[in-house]
Amino acid sequence: MPYIPHTPDEVREMLDVIGVASIEELFAEIPAGLRPKSFAIPHGLTEMEVRRRLERLAAKNRTDMSSFLGGGFYDHYVPSAADMLLARGEFYTAYTPYQPEASQGTLQAIFEYQTAVSRLFEMDCSNAGVYDGGTALYEAVMMAVRHTRRKKVVVSEAVSPIYRIVLATYTKNLRLSLVTVPHAKGGDDMAALTQAIDAETAAVVVQNPNFFGFIQDFTSLFSTARDKGAVSIIAGYPVLQTVLKTPGAMGADIATAEGQSLGLPLSFGGPYLGIMTCRKALVRQMPGRIAGRTVDASGRTGYVLTLQAREQHIRRQKATSNICSNQALCALRALVNLCLTGEEGLTRQATLSIENTHYAAMRLCCIPAITLLNRELPYGNEFTAVFPINAKKIVRTLVDEGIVAGFPLGRYYPGLENALLVCCTEKHGRDEIDRLARKVEKAL
Repeated sequence: MPYIPHTPDEVREMLDVIGVASIEELFAEIPAGLRPKSFAIPHGLTEMEVRRRLERLAAKNRTDMSSFLGGGFYDHYVPSAADMLLARGEFYTAYTPYQPEASQGTLQAIFEYQTAVSRLFEMDCSNAGVYDGGTALYEAVMMAVRHTRRKKVVVSEAVSPIYRIVLATYTKNLRLSLVTVPHAKGGDDMAALTQAIDAETAAVVVQNPNFFGFIQDFTSLFSTARDKGAVSIIAGYPVLQTVLKTPGAMGADIATAEGQSLGLPLSFGGPYLGIMTCRKALVRQMPGRIAGRTVDASGRTGYVLTLQAREQHIRRQKATSNICSNQALCALRALVNLCLTGEEGLTRQATLSIENTHYAAMRLCCIPAITLLNRELPYGNEFTAVFPINAKKIVRTLVDEGIVAGFPLGRYYPGLENALLVCCTEKHGRDEIDRLARKVEKAL
């Protein structure tokens, strides 16, 4: 039985109203290369057959490897209670809270999430989250463009190339000028970034730690941006916010992040969570949902969506954003993880991750011909090592040994073909790091 239930007579009647002779003519404008080759759907399977097929597909994934891959997505420990709590029906069935009288639990969860991430980044306000770190950064840039009515955006090359690709793609037809300032040996070139900010600049965009793993203080840069009327945007790493100078302390106007590290499993690529926080002066430009806490006529606490109406999502170009849904379940999981881990636990995760990373850097740099890309800048739970050969060769060799050695940077940074981004979290033991060093030395 075909998916479309219309009879031939009904199809004919609709085509006549449209004014075309056939279904083929209706889709004639679609190039042949973009059309589906067929709509052949296999016959149905029994439950047992489906299970076997899915198990065979799942078995193709390597889940037994020792991974030092980071680049914005990190394998932190998640308390077992998180899965139990998120499995409760009232959580995973919660949806869009447009009717507050029927959605107090969902609205309170969003409000508590907003409060937690605002405190983590030391910013005034947060929304309920967007899709991922890349879209969060794009939405932050559009906030700045609307706020300043300017078209120039200064972006450090040390910002995640994945984020910069998202930014370039989303803004391609928006007549914005994206000015990329080259990195300086993996660090942010403060002098060049400062010089690039002028009276036409809507925003300056940086990341801390940056994609190379280096940590810098952007307080002075943000002060310059403020003096010139530009918005300061910083992408952060939530777990390390407990030990680094926060975006709020640096004077950032908008802080975004990929929220995966706050209790979301890597899951072969998602779904993840885009964190967005800002200063109160910019909150009316914030996209997505914002939950607020109030009191009713009887003085009882209540929660509502605030600063936007449902109609925002159908106003097209006049809306602050065309995001019509978000990963609210992912935001709730991040909140549950924050509550279970606590400030002390999160700080311990960050500290252990940094300690393990510095141990790994020391072990690798003891191998002749391996050096750090930049010995002057501090780094967090990632560092960039430079090898005497192409880093891809090292990675391919170690994969056969059951180790993912890191992220080869040559794919996004010409001239750094020998550079490898190596990451550690609290889950990496010293024996695991020692094994990485032995296998790298053997490969060389």
